Amino acid sequence: MLRSALRRLARLGAAALLAGLTAACFQPLYGERTLSGGPGLRTVLAAVEVAQIDAPPATPVSRLAVDVRNELTYLLTGGGGALSPTHRLKITLAVSGTSLIVDPNTGRPEVEIAGLDANYTLTELASAKPVITGTAVHRVPYDVPGQQQRLGMLRAQRDAQSSAAKVIAEQIRTRLAAYFAAGS
Repeated sequence: MLRSALRRLARLGAAALLAGLTAACFQPLYGERTLSGGPGLRTVLAAVEVAQIDAPPATPVSRLAVDVRNELTYLLTGGGGALSPTHRLKITLAVSGTSLIVDPNTGRPEVEIAGLDANYTLTELASAKPVITGTAVHRVPYDVPGQQQRLGMLRAQRDAQSSAAKVIAEQIRTRLAAYFAAGS
């Protein structure tokens, strides 16, 4: 009885010792400061300048370019002002659409998928070298509400594309946060 209690106590002590040794290895991703006392991730992300996204004027791509850039700027700065830039983020967008379900009688789509692809490059301004290159992709299905409701179809398409723009911005921010937290 005493021997089993001592074994349990030894195991508990070993677990507590291992937990104590590894406690300093972890750092909160969105903490105010790093473990070494440097600036936190929020400060580093606020110093990323999001370049204008090139798109032909008065097209769906130009509207989505503004949506992605605005959303990403907000996610990086938290709604506060941007800091002096240390990095520049350049993004190119491609919009796609696919008919998923087609009415066999009329040949018109009933369900479509709006797609948004973003290729991005993060460049360090001090060295002018690209440090991250990546792609973010998102697809959103939407219903076409009857063939006589063109405005409803356009609204559904626009809502799906706007939703895809938000998800793309979040994917890019997450990748940048991982880069700045891990250094790779």
